[in-house]
Amino acid sequence: MKGQIVEVPGGVTLPKGFVASAVHCGVKPTNKDRIDLALIVSDRSAVGAGTFTTNRIKAAPVKVCMTHMRSPEIRAIVTNSGNANACTGLPGIEHAKAMVKEVARVLDVRERQVMVCSTGRIGVPLPIDKILSKIEVLADGLDPEGSRQVATAIMTSDTFPKEFAVRCECHGRVFHIGGVAKGAGMIDPNMATMLSFITTDAPIEKKTLQRSLSAAVEQSFNRITVDGDMSTNDTVLAMANGSEDGDPIEPGSPMHECFQEGLNQVTRNLARMMVEDGEGVTKFVEVHIIGGSTVQDARKVAEAVANSTLVKCAWNGEDPNWGRIVDAIGYSSSKVREELIDIYYDGLIAVQNGVASNTPFEELKKVVSNRKFTITINLHLGSAEYIVFSTDLSKEYVDFNRSE
Repeated sequence: MKGQIVEVPGGVTLPKGFVASAVHCGVKPTNKDRIDLALIVSDRSAVGAGTFTTNRIKAAPVKVCMTHMRSPEIRAIVTNSGNANACTGLPGIEHAKAMVKEVARVLDVRERQVMVCSTGRIGVPLPIDKILSKIEVLADGLDPEGSRQVATAIMTSDTFPKEFAVRCECHGRVFHIGGVAKGAGMIDPNMATMLSFITTDAPIEKKTLQRSLSAAVEQSFNRITVDGDMSTNDTVLAMANGSEDGDPIEPGSPMHECFQEGLNQVTRNLARMMVEDGEGVTKFVEVHIIGGSTVQDARKVAEAVANSTLVKCAWNGEDPNWGRIVDAIGYSSSKVREELIDIYYDGLIAVQNGVASNTPFEELKKVVSNRKFTITINLHLGSAEYIVFSTDLSKEYVDFNRSE
């Protein structure tokens, strides 16, 4: 029995023992009154887990976080929007550490118990004095209802705050998992231009939490794409404070299965929100590969199709141009056989055995005229599957990104 998992309103402050707040400090000069600095705190020691950008160029806060994640316990996450503090040299590291030091002082915790994140423009020095002057205000405003503030404060090109939470019950025990996320552009598998913070009151050990988070990220944030770009700042952090008392969740137990599924639901829903809120997006497309010879081959095909500029432009133009999909399949470097490929648009077959089906063009066009649809590609070479969430590529996206 995996237990019962129910979606409930809330985010990072739904689990017991977590509080949060956000303030305006003017990190980006053009943001005159928008909140842009946030803090999440556990009222007791928590274990932490994290996944970080695979970009070889990592922002200063990512480097600091990766070091602090070795600590057996964490207590807080401080984060800003409007400035990525990336490619800022040694001063950038010093500024990230200064944020940590001030939060640790105000909360009376150890510096290594504080995680730090930033998002925004790359290559601009962080206005550290503005940030440090607001840390005490952040601490004074900590609120058990502060999750929405955090979700709003980390937004950059996002159009809405992203929160999701679940209540999990298994064998009479109850715990909660909540999360917030940001991300709308520079979104690519292997994590996107994104931040996500996840909290839980479940009693779970650090190694188990890390394994669970890595698995959840693999089936969510690692399966989304808007434009194929990968950021220097991508970070997912999880905190578990065990406020729901009881024995630690054992790996492989029914409780762990319930926890994993709850965590998967939180990360999946946050990931979908990010794709649906992509810059200039008018289509949400699920690319589903079946019949792959290996999972890796299925993934290569899914990502080639989902990232293809030509395919994405066709989706924007509501053109069921399956020729572009076949082309992407061919250059994916995975094992394929042209004469075996079937392609479906929301279940309507467009390509059968590598050639056009008898489905009328207008029927396929109706599908790509919808806001959401699924492209299913059957390679007929095995049993491996893979799914990527993708979008179209619009003129509005280009206009938005012509300057920053």
